[in-house]
Amino acid sequence: MIRVISPDQAVEELVSGTTGERMDGGFDAASRVDRMLATWDAPLQSADADILPGKPIMDGRARDALRNDGYVAAGSTIRKDRIVGAMFMLNSKPDARVLGLDEDWAQEFQAEVESKFTLYAESPECWIHAGRKMTFTDIIRLAVGMDVAAGEFLATAEWLRDSGRPYHTAIQVVDVDRLSTPFGETENSRLRGGVHMDKWGAPKGYYIRNAHPADWFNAESYTWKYVPARKPWGRAQVIHNYEVMRPDQTRGLSEMVTALKEIRITRRFRDVTLQNAVLNATYAASIESDMPSEAVYGMLGGGEGDVGGALEKYATQYLGAVAKYSGNARNLQLDGVKIPHLFPGTKLNLQPVKDDNNAGSDFEKSLLRYIAAALHVDYHELSHDFSDANYSNLKASLAATGRTMAAKKRRCADRVATIIYRLWLEEAINKGDIQSMPRNAPSWYDGLNADAYSHCAWIGATMGQIDELKETQAAVLRLKYQLSTREDEAARLGKDWRKLLIQAEREEKEMIERGLVVEEANAINAASGTPRESGVEGENTGSEEDTDV
Repeated sequence: MIRVISPDQAVEELVSGTTGERMDGGFDAASRVDRMLATWDAPLQSADADILPGKPIMDGRARDALRNDGYVAAGSTIRKDRIVGAMFMLNSKPDARVLGLDEDWAQEFQAEVESKFTLYAESPECWIHAGRKMTFTDIIRLAVGMDVAAGEFLATAEWLRDSGRPYHTAIQVVDVDRLSTPFGETENSRLRGGVHMDKWGAPKGYYIRNAHPADWFNAESYTWKYVPARKPWGRAQVIHNYEVMRPDQTRGLSEMVTALKEIRITRRFRDVTLQNAVLNATYAASIESDMPSEAVYGMLGGGEGDVGGALEKYATQYLGAVAKYSGNARNLQLDGVKIPHLFPGTKLNLQPVKDDNNAGSDFEKSLLRYIAAALHVDYHELSHDFSDANYSNLKASLAATGRTMAAKKRRCADRVATIIYRLWLEEAINKGDIQSMPRNAPSWYDGLNADAYSHCAWIGATMGQIDELKETQAAVLRLKYQLSTREDEAARLGKDWRKLLIQAEREEKEMIERGLVVEEANAINAASGTPRESGVEGENTGSEEDTDV
C-alpha cells in the first residue's frame, strides 16, 4: 500500500516522529514546524533584560491610559478604594513572647502607639509627609496608584527638624522615573536601573535624579544623588516596593502592560463609534423630488451626450427655486407643531440615526472584561453595568476580587505602611515618648526586637456587603462556632473591634443615664433577624435555629 503525504507532513514526521525522538521535545508548544507557532520567536532573556529597555515606553503608555481613558482611571480608583479605603488604620500586635513581656503590657502598648501614631499620621497638618501635602492614608493610596501605573513605589525617609514638628520622621514620595543609572556609569551585575546591589542582589543604595528627566529646563535633572538603602545601624532610608515576578528582577512592571493594546483599541472603538453616530445624525432630513431624471433632462434640452450640462443647469435653476421657495414660505402650525409647506413635486424624508455599533455592544463588553481582568477588578464595578448581575454571580465575583485585593493589600499597602510605622516607632521609643515601655525594656536593636515591637496588621477598606442581613447572619454564626473572631469580622467592615466595644460601652452607659431601655443582645434571633420574646410558653430558646448575638 502506498501512502501519499504532503511535504509539510513529511517534514513533521521527520522532526516528530516515526523514526526517532522529536528534536524539540515532547510538547507541541515547542514545535518549530507548526504553522501557527513557527514564526513565534520569543526571546529568552533575564528579567531585567525583558523589563528595563522598554520600561519608559510602557510606563508612559500606562499613564496616558490613566489620564485619558475613563475606564482605566476608574479601575485604578477601584483598586485604591478596595485596598485602602477612606482611612488606613493601624492594628498594633506587639509580640510579647519574643520580648519577654506579658500580655497586659502588650495591650497597654497597643492602645498607646495606635493613638499616637494615628494622631501624627492622619493630622491635617500632614506631618508624616515631608512636603506637608498628604496624610498617611493619602500616601498609601498613592502607593497603590503608583503600583497600578508603574508597578513600583519609591519614597525616601527624611529626618526634618522643622520647628513645631512632634516627630522628625517624614516621608518624601519620589517619582519612579527619577530612579535611573547616572550618565557615565555602566550598568553591570551590581548596578541596574539605578539600583546599586551587593553580590546577593540586596540593594545597597539608589541613584535618584534631582529632578524629572523630562524637565529639560531644570539643570538638576542632569544630576543624581546617591541615597544609601539603610543607615549604618539598619534604619531604612529608601522604600522601594514592587512585586518580584522573576529572580534577579531589579525594577517593577505595571500589570496594565498586558492589556495596553486592548485598552488602546477600546478607546479608539468608542471614538469611531461616537464619530459615526454624529455623522449619521448630521443629515437628519432630505428633500426629494418625484420628477424622473429623464424628464428633467428632456425639459432642460439635454441629450444623452449632454447629461452633465443639463444636470448643472437643473441644479442651478430648479434647486435654486426650491431653496428660495422653502426659505420664504411661512410654516403652518397645529397646536404649536410646525408643518412645512414644501415646493411642488418634492417630499420630506426623515433620516434615522444609525447605531449598528453602539458603545454597549458585545464587542466593547468583551474588551472591558479583558481590561477588568488585567486590572484585577470586577467587570460590573468597572463598567457600572449591572444589567445581567444577580446575587450569586456578584457574590462570586466580589469573593474572587476580594482574594486578589487581599494579596495586593499585603504586598503593597501593608508593606509600605509597616515600614513607615516602623520608622516612626523607632523614633518614638528612642525619644522616650512611649509611656507604656517598662523600665529596662528590651533594646530595639537586639535580635528580632524591632520586628516584635513593630509587628502589626492594617485595617483598610470594607469588603462590602450585597445582602447585609444574610452576611451579618453568616458572621454571627462564624462567631458562635469559633470559626472567626470579632477582630476579623470587624475588619471586614473596615472597623477596629476594640473601638467598637469602647463605643458600645459609652452608648450603653449614656442610655442608662438618660433612662432609656437597653435591649439585651440575646433578645435578637440572628437566624431570622427578628426580636425574640423570652419566657413564652413552648418557645425552644435553645434550638440550633436561634443563634444568640
